Amino acid sequence: MTWGDGDGFVTCELGHKHWGRYGAAGLLPYHDGYVLLQHRAKVTIGGGTWGAFGGARRRGEDPVAAALRETAEESTLDASEVTLRGLMHEDHGGWSYDTVIATAPALLEVRPASWESKGAAWVPVDEVAEHNLFEPFAKAWPRLRQALRRPVLVVDGANVMGSRADGWWRDRAGASARLRDQLGAVDRYTGIAPFDVAIPEKVLVVEGKARNIGPGDTDVRVVSAEADGDDKIVETAASIVAEGPDVLCLVVTADRELRRRCVAVGAEVTGPRWLLNQIAPKAVDTPG
Repeated sequence: MTWGDGDGFVTCELGHKHWGRYGAAGLLPYHDGYVLLQHRAKVTIGGGTWGAFGGARRRGEDPVAAALRETAEESTLDASEVTLRGLMHEDHGGWSYDTVIATAPALLEVRPASWESKGAAWVPVDEVAEHNLFEPFAKAWPRLRQALRRPVLVVDGANVMGSRADGWWRDRAGASARLRDQLGAVDRYTGIAPFDVAIPEKVLVVEGKARNIGPGDTDVRVVSAEADGDDKIVETAASIVAEGPDVLCLVVTADRELRRRCVAVGAEVTGPRWLLNQIAPKAVDTPG
């Protein structure tokens, strides 16, 4: 057994004892109605119970990095196989735990890889509460269950550009490319419920002179509207929502009629101010 600098007990401001001098983090992958759980070995804290793979963070370690590292140490799951979707944060005052939500492409075979794990299993979401759960995980499960979704951000490029006075009208294609690059530069977004921090897929809908900007060197999917931009946004949102109840589609626009149409197809909506606060907080100048 190798001890890290974060291993050890601490007492939070609520008077509870926790493992992890710098907090802790765990990974909760899901696929098609199943979540991957760890059966904790008898010699561990909460031995014999079920919960998420995870453990103590190291000094200065990002919660996502800690969750992936701990899972790799405790199981045979290849972290490159999962796609990160968001984080759920629990603050106990002086100590915190982050659950990293991820999706898997299939019900991958996962086996124990350390003395801390007795087993691993893909458990149907509806049956998780029937298991003998690790107490902290049991308390968090109702909230975690609501976060088993794939967030997708659909951005009304023309509307967002028009919400800030940065000279975008002089070069619409260039301004659209800048917006695309800003979207691509930010991985984690706050304010997308039910996540505390969401890691969404990003879709930018462009029109007119910006139609040919392409994705550039980013992970942003650029959708070009050959005709009406609003129609393309509604069409894009509807196709995302149609993928199933595990998908959360959030459309960014200040256009009232477009917002109404997007809600009608099952999407959620928010305004440009929220987005600009995420990607370029110093540039925010919009009532949306």
